[in-house]
Amino acid sequence: MSRTLKVRYFAWVRERIGKTDEDVDVPDSVVTVADLVTFLTARGEEYAYAFENPKVIRAAIDRKHVKPQTALGQATEIAFFPPMTGG
Repeated sequence: MSRTLKVRYFAWVRERIGKTDEDVDVPDSVVTVADLVTFLTARGEEYAYAFENPKVIRAAIDRKHVKPQTALGQATEIAFFPPMTGG
């Protein structure tokens, strides 16, 4: 089984992957944000490059910032972006 998740990419994550968003069929074995990063990384060089240092990647599930160990649950959208810098 799998489900479809809307995945959005921002800033240099988007530039490295080459798309702003996509619908991804996520297998049931992908339970957490970290699992999703691992799954996406295996999809190709551009994903491996974007997620080469997963510790710096930030994520939001349905527009709420979350940690890598957060379960995807009933999420419909997840966004990945680099750390924000304040000014």
